[in-house]
Amino acid sequence: MTIDSTEDIRRIVKLRIAITGHRGLNDEVTAKVTETLNMRLSEAKEEIVGLTCLADGADQLFAEAVLRHGGQLEVVVPAQEYRDGLPEHAHAAYDKLISQAVAVHHCDYRVSDSTAHMVASELMVDQSDQLFAVWDGMPARSYGGTADVVAYAENNGVPVTVIWPPGTHRD
Repeated sequence: MTIDSTEDIRRIVKLRIAITGHRGLNDEVTAKVTETLNMRLSEAKEEIVGLTCLADGADQLFAEAVLRHGGQLEVVVPAQEYRDGLPEHAHAAYDKLISQAVAVHHCDYRVSDSTAHMVASELMVDQSDQLFAVWDGMPARSYGGTADVVAYAENNGVPVTVIWPPGTHRD
């Protein structure tokens, strides 16, 4: 293959970013997180591939931002019952975003529980160059939560970018 230009190099080099983050974000946090995601993604010099489970909250905000910036989505589905476990209001966005994914990876779980979620997160982190964490810095509320995914990334040498608006709190 012959590389003729910087544009050709950009098409070859892809930055793979996984997302982890809180669900059920209030309107203020959602607006600020969306703004920060847009800023961070606009700074990327490479083509972006976003890895996400498409949960409500941070995952869907990230996926929408990746697409807005011309990137590609890869979706990891933690379990067969995953979509059904999401809040009803998140189903339409989930369906729309998963239909735009260039790849969908399914984990071998039926029940959408904390173990399935952590395995999916580990798979995303293992396949990424960087992790974005929409995280208030607090411990995980249950196994497989944002703090656990951040710890896994850090323990495996994957750089973590924490995105959390100063002065805001999680509900």
